[in-house]
Amino acid sequence: MKISYNWLKQFLKINWDTERIGELLTDLGLEVEGIETKESIKGSLKGVVVGQVLTCIKHPNADRLKVTTVDLGNENIVQIVCGAPNVAAGQKVPVATVGTILYDEKGEGFTIKKGKIRGEESHGMICAEDELGLGKDHEGILVLDEKLEAGTLVSEVFKIKTDYVFEIGLTPNRSDAMSHYGVARDVRAGLIQKELNLELISPSVSDFHVDERTLRFDVEVEDKDLVPRYCGITITHVTVKDSPEWIQNRLKAIGLTPKNNIVDITNYVLHELGQPLHAFDAQKVRGNKIIVKNLKEGTKFTTLDEVERTLSADDIMICDADSNPLCIGGVFGGLKSGVTEHTTSIFLESAYFNPVSIRKTAKRHALNTDASFRFERGIDINMTEYALKRAALLIEKYAGGKLASDISDFYPIKMNDFQVFLSYKNAYRLIGQEIPKDEIKNILASLEIKINSETEGGLGLTIPSYRTDVQREADIIEEILRVYGYNNIEFSYKLNTSISFDSNIETKVENIVANQLTALGFNETMANSLTKPAYVNLSKNINEEANVKMLNPLSNDLGVLRQSMLFSGLESVSYNLNRKNNSLKFYEFGKTYHLYNDKYQEDKHLTLFVTGNRTKESWKTNTNTSDFFYLKGVITAILERLGIHNLKGSPAKSDVFSEGITLSLGKIKLAEFGVVKRTILKDFGIKQEVLFADIHWDNVLKFSGKKNIKVASLTKFPAVKRDLALLINSKTEFKEVYNLAFQSERKMLKEVDLFDVYEGDKLPEGKKSYAVSFVLQDDNKTLEDKQIDKIMQKLQQSFENKLDAVLR
Repeated sequence: MKISYNWLKQFLKINWDTERIGELLTDLGLEVEGIETKESIKGSLKGVVVGQVLTCIKHPNADRLKVTTVDLGNENIVQIVCGAPNVAAGQKVPVATVGTILYDEKGEGFTIKKGKIRGEESHGMICAEDELGLGKDHEGILVLDEKLEAGTLVSEVFKIKTDYVFEIGLTPNRSDAMSHYGVARDVRAGLIQKELNLELISPSVSDFHVDERTLRFDVEVEDKDLVPRYCGITITHVTVKDSPEWIQNRLKAIGLTPKNNIVDITNYVLHELGQPLHAFDAQKVRGNKIIVKNLKEGTKFTTLDEVERTLSADDIMICDADSNPLCIGGVFGGLKSGVTEHTTSIFLESAYFNPVSIRKTAKRHALNTDASFRFERGIDINMTEYALKRAALLIEKYAGGKLASDISDFYPIKMNDFQVFLSYKNAYRLIGQEIPKDEIKNILASLEIKINSETEGGLGLTIPSYRTDVQREADIIEEILRVYGYNNIEFSYKLNTSISFDSNIETKVENIVANQLTALGFNETMANSLTKPAYVNLSKNINEEANVKMLNPLSNDLGVLRQSMLFSGLESVSYNLNRKNNSLKFYEFGKTYHLYNDKYQEDKHLTLFVTGNRTKESWKTNTNTSDFFYLKGVITAILERLGIHNLKGSPAKSDVFSEGITLSLGKIKLAEFGVVKRTILKDFGIKQEVLFADIHWDNVLKFSGKKNIKVASLTKFPAVKRDLALLINSKTEFKEVYNLAFQSERKMLKEVDLFDVYEGDKLPEGKKSYAVSFVLQDDNKTLEDKQIDKIMQKLQQSFENKLDAVLR
C-alpha cells in the first residue's frame, strides 16, 4: 500500500525526515518496504529557466526554422534554433538548457545537447507545453508572463511539488491502516510514546447541510446480514470536469490516474479515510430507488471494464426499482450506470458489506479493486456516514453540486464496540517484562481504546469499531507491545534449550539420501505445493477430475494442489536458466495430492532434475554433459545405498518422457526417469535437454533397510577384464546379455558392463553391435590364462547359441 508523506502531513503537523518516519512506521508494525520520491512533473523541470528572446530571424538554410538569441539571465546569451511558428523577439519563454533531461509521455528521458541544426549552432531548446509535461499543447512554444525575469527557474513559476511515498507491506489484519488517516492515527500513537503529543486533525464536515430536497432516492436492503449498513445521498447540478490540481497530485503520488472530479473525489476519500464510495448517474437509475439484493444465478452484467460477467446468486448487487443491476456491491461498478461527462446529478453510495461475501465475489469474478481490498478485510462501520459527508462536501465545492436530499441511512442493528478485559499478569507474562501500569494506560489511550473500569488485576476496555482485528486479550497485549516498542524489551543472553533425538526412521533415510545427493553436487529445492490448474493439459497421465482444488485460491496460478512434481520443478529450472545458471542438479522431497473417488490421497516423492554439465568448467578437466546414463547411475546409487538391489528395468509409460525407464522391484514401481519431452519444456521456455527422475518415496521406504548387509574382506587376488564385440539382433536388450552371462558363469564372473553400442550402415540390416566388458576374479587364487580363455569361450558359445550373436 502506498502512503504519501504530504498527504500524511494533512493530519499531523510533523517535519521529521522520511527515513525517521519510515523507521517509526516499521516499529509500529507497518513495515516500510521502500521510499520513493514523487514529483508532480517528472524531473521537476531541473535545468529549465525563463529566457527572453532578444532576436528572431529566419534560418538561412531552412524555411520552417528560425535562429534566435536568448537571454538566460546573468548576461548569459545563447543562440537557439527553434521550429515553433509562434516564436518572436521580446517573448519570455521556457528554455531547457544544455544537459537538461526532459521526459516524454512514457516517462523516458532524453538529454538536451549542444548541436548544429542545418549548419547553425543551437545551445538549448525553447519548449512547448507538452515537452515540459505541463499540458498536451504542441501547436507552438509556451509563452510566459512578460513580467518574469530572465534566469528564473521554471519550477518556481509553476510550483512543482515534490512528495515522498512510503510503500507499506500491510498485513491482512491491519484494515484500520488502509488509509492515510488510519496510518496518521498509528503514527500519532508512536509519537506520543516518544513524548511528542501532536493533534490528529480530521477533515471537518461541520458545513454539511442539505441545499434543496428535490431528488430523493429510497433505499431497500433485502439481507441485513450481507449489508449491515447502507448510506446514500443525491447531489444535483454537478459539472463533470477535471478535478483540482491538488487532488490530482495526491492521486498521482500513490499511483492512481485521475479521471474526472467525481471519480477522483470518491477515490480520494477512499484513500484518505479508508471508506469505499461509489457514484451512480442518477438519471440512469429507474424509479428513484436503490434496492440491494441478490439476483438469479447466471444473470448477465457488464462492468465498467466493458466485460460481460455471469453473476452468482450469492453476489451482492445494487439495483434500481426495476431490479436492473447497476453495480456489483463493494467490488465493481456497472458500465451503464457510471458517471460520464454528460452526468448532471448523482446518487452517492457509502456502505458496509459483509467481508466474507465480498471476498468470495471478488475471487469468483477475478476482480481485485481498491474497494474490494478494503471491504473483504473489514472496514469501520461507523465511518460510512462521515465519509459520505466528506465526499459530498468536496463534490459540492469542486463540481458545483447541490445536496438534494437527506442522507438515507439503513442501519437496523447498531454494531456495538467490543469489550475486552486485560489482565496485568497476563500482559507481563506474554511481553516477558513488566511495563508500568501508567504507561500501559497511556498507550491504550493513544490507540483510542477506552478504559471502562480498573481493578488491581487489570482493566476493562472498549475497542473502537475500526479495530476489527482486536478481539482478544492477546490482541490488546500485542497492541501495547508494538507501540511500546519491541526493541525496548530486555532479553537474556542465557539460552535454554532441550536436545531432542529424532528416532523417526523415515527422517533418517531422507537425511542419508539428501547427504548423498548433496555430495554429488545436487542442490535441494522446495517448491510450492499449490500450482496452476492448466498443467493438467501437459500430460495425459494427469486427470483434471483428480485435482484437489482450493476453495479460496490466492490467485489463478495457485488454484490446485499439484498432481506431479515435474512442473513446479521445471519452473525452478526455467528461473535459473533465464539467469544464466545453465548447469543444474536439483532434488526435492515433496508430496503430490489427488482426489480419487471422493477420497483425498497424498503420495511422497523424491524428484531429481539434471541439465547442462555434470561439473563446473575448469582448465584442469574436460566438460561432460549430463546424460541419461549419468542420471541412471545416481538413482541406482541411491537405491543401492538403501539396500535395494535386483531392480527390473522396463520402458517408462509416462508421456512426459521422450525416452524413459521404469525401475521396479517385483511388481512395485520404485522410480521413473528419462528425458523430458521438448513440447513440455517449450511451455516453460526451456531450450536445453532436461533429465527428470520421479522416485516413489513411499515404496522406497517399504524396502529400504529390509536386507541385511554382508561384510566381506577384500580379496588379495587380482581381477581380470576381458571384452567381447558381439553382433546381435537389434531387438535384443542388454539385460538379456547380462542375465545370460551370469547364468553361464556364476562363480568367477563378477561384473558385466556395456560400454559401446553401434548401429549403422556398415552392419547387416536388423543387427547392432554391443561392446561388452567382463570382470573375472577368483577369491582364492590368481586366475591363469587357460581358465580365463575357457570361461570366455563358454560365454561366447552361450551368446551364439541363445542370442544368435556373432563375434566381430
